Amino acid sequence: MSNHKITGVFSAAATPLNADGSPDLGLFTEHCQRLLDEGCHGVALLGTTGEANSFSSSERRAILEAALKAGIPADRLLPGTGVTAIPETVELTRHALSLGVTKVVMLPPFYYKGVSDEGLFAAYTQVLETVADPRLQVILYHIPQVSGVPLSVPLIGRLIEAFGDTVVGIKESAGDFNNMQAIIAAYPGFSVLAGADPLLLPLLKAGGAGCITATSNLVADSLRIVYDKVHDETRAADVDAAQARINAYRTLSNSYVQIPTIKAMIGLKTGNPAWRRTRAPLMPLSDADHAALSDAYAKLP
Repeated sequence: MSNHKITGVFSAAATPLNADGSPDLGLFTEHCQRLLDEGCHGVALLGTTGEANSFSSSERRAILEAALKAGIPADRLLPGTGVTAIPETVELTRHALSLGVTKVVMLPPFYYKGVSDEGLFAAYTQVLETVADPRLQVILYHIPQVSGVPLSVPLIGRLIEAFGDTVVGIKESAGDFNNMQAIIAAYPGFSVLAGADPLLLPLLKAGGAGCITATSNLVADSLRIVYDKVHDETRAADVDAAQARINAYRTLSNSYVQIPTIKAMIGLKTGNPAWRRTRAPLMPLSDADHAALSDAYAKLP
């Protein structure tokens, strides 16, 4: 995996909230440090799990600045900067770069559906040519079940050809292993990162670069075992056990609405019920669902 520019276990970090719905910056930075301590190579903040598209640009900037102020190294942060408006994507990307954060995860403009590859190529081109910073490394974000805007394999190739030093990877969150394999085969050295935890092990075996996942908020240590030992035949049993634990946590998180459930599970892990808060339109789990989740969580490996 040494030919990949970005590789490792990255957490799609959840964002805690204060009682008034504002980002709880202190609790967030504690969480980031815990994720690194538990084995994450970095923190992919302000993504889907982080409820990024429910925050304003100023809130997003404040969250990133808080992480850096708390001592999280800039080279271990991968903020999401892709939004619906190209100028705002440029602004958020430039803000990250101004703080020394050079790796970002970038959604395509996602409001209009059924857009062509030509339109998506033009949008990414406008962003990258306007930012025009050789330090920038972009991880494309493919999550069509949420965004409604898929990134095709040919489009990825066009972006690599045009911006090969900048467009260096993709977070593949469609859960389509065949698509991951197709990208790996078509573009050797391009970093394909799994967005679904159960696919980390097969993706690494197929030549993938790692993961950016929600369950890493809970079991980063197990994900790191899989990443570090996947090619060590003497540790195959440890890898399989770690992957089984990851899958158990992922399955439970998918038993209810995923993001509120991930946050509730972080609350159960840390003993802090403030983690149950979400920003509308997402809603916290009901008390009954939370009680059932708590019982199931206590039985996890």
